Amino acid sequence: MFTFPSALPPLAPLATFHLIIPLLYLAVFYHTKTVLHYTQVPNENMDTTSVNQVEPLVQAGLQDRILLPASDGYAARIDSYFNNSAKLKPAAILMPQSAAEVSTSIKALVNANERFAVRSGGSNFWPSNNIQGGFTIDLGNMNAVEYDPKTETVKLGAGGVAGEIYEKLLKHERAVGAAREASVGIAGLALTGGITLFTARYGFACDQVVSYEVVLANGQIVTADAAGEHADLFLALKGGGNNFGIVTHFTMRAFPCSTIWGGGAMLPHAIMPEAADAIVDFVKRVPDDPDTNLVCMLCKLTPKPNTIVAALYANMAGVVEPPILDKWLAFPEIWKSHKEDTILGLLDTTEQAKQYYGNWFTMCFKNDAAIIMKAAELHDALVLELQDHIEDGHFKTQCVFQPLPLSFIQRSVDAGGNIMGMEQHKSDGIIWGFHVMVRTTELEAWALPRLRRVYEALREYAVSVDGLLNWTTANYAHPTQEVFQSYGEANVKKMKDVAMKYDPNGVFQYLCPGGFKISAVRD
Repeated sequence: MFTFPSALPPLAPLATFHLIIPLLYLAVFYHTKTVLHYTQVPNENMDTTSVNQVEPLVQAGLQDRILLPASDGYAARIDSYFNNSAKLKPAAILMPQSAAEVSTSIKALVNANERFAVRSGGSNFWPSNNIQGGFTIDLGNMNAVEYDPKTETVKLGAGGVAGEIYEKLLKHERAVGAAREASVGIAGLALTGGITLFTARYGFACDQVVSYEVVLANGQIVTADAAGEHADLFLALKGGGNNFGIVTHFTMRAFPCSTIWGGGAMLPHAIMPEAADAIVDFVKRVPDDPDTNLVCMLCKLTPKPNTIVAALYANMAGVVEPPILDKWLAFPEIWKSHKEDTILGLLDTTEQAKQYYGNWFTMCFKNDAAIIMKAAELHDALVLELQDHIEDGHFKTQCVFQPLPLSFIQRSVDAGGNIMGMEQHKSDGIIWGFHVMVRTTELEAWALPRLRRVYEALREYAVSVDGLLNWTTANYAHPTQEVFQSYGEANVKKMKDVAMKYDPNGVFQYLCPGGFKISAVRD
């Protein structure tokens, strides 16, 4: 999450992970009773490309958009994925430059019965945005940013990433609800919810979408907005992920934004009990200061065996050291970077750690310091276990606490609502996430069940104190977690109806296996 001085080891990032995590659905479409979960594991010895596979795309006129495994461009795109777990080897990478080319690609792949994945930024820790032996539709060349001062909206190509978007809007003194880390794509974030630096004032990333340009399974290109003939699709896309088509452009509301105040801080591990109380206090006070952001986490630094408390602060109105952060700014600081700056400067702090294998688990619980401290206890115990097993100490952990006050949900309602069903909440909450990153696939397999035990233990504790909140964000969920089930029965039905209407043959259920699938939610 933070970039530290060279004298200190870097801390792994808080990634606002965008593209949702793979779950393969293999069966007839919506009413099947069998769902298969699997991990796509790269096989370096596999010849993933065949003339027969690529030929339909060449016949469709896409030869100039195809990267084959032997090309330098292919290797560079694979290496650019955030997490090593996502570096699979597709038969080819397609890099369309327009919605029309995406349409041509979909029609060719469907006609050939080829499996495919869709990539925006490629910042997920799980290979939901890549595929072994199939075709990856990489939207990286579709990254235009077009600001319209008359409507105060921005049209964004689905391949755009936060750093590029903020940089292009800075000259207009505007911003949008994009990610808090430079390399995170707009598509995965805005299709699965998305907490941003503006959520307390304007709602989640998906709440700021005015319209979507969507390529459907049959290749048709439609525009979905709140008032048009595709209003049902518009609502389903606000949290429903990649179940309905490929979004090629987002039109989003723009916000005035120039100078901000913010940055990171490293704090001693010993302050954690006081930090837990300070998190609770901050969440209660968010409605009084919707411009100020706080993210807190426990982190194990690498390679030194140090565990610290880290915090990210940001006031988007440029207020220096806002009073809502008084408790935080009074803590002793090992290191800090908070200052007056721009969003781009803030993103220098929120840098992702590359070349790791990792897994996330997440849950929501009530704004309760006792549950926060239980999570901290479980984190510290796992760190000791990891240190005993990984001799060189080269691993990273993040035990992350993000505010989820009721005011966030009210801002979503004010913006028109979404499909995530968060209106069910009756109390302020915390979004918790736990991420373990290691250097090898063997260590990843060893760490996963231990990470899962932490999740299960914290969930059991939250239930025991009546503190569990029934909502799971796709942005940080492990593929074995139930995401859409937490949206509520009515919203699940809406999503299934929309998927059946716009994709009756289930193309985005079985030919595009990456992500949480609405068809996997049993009736």
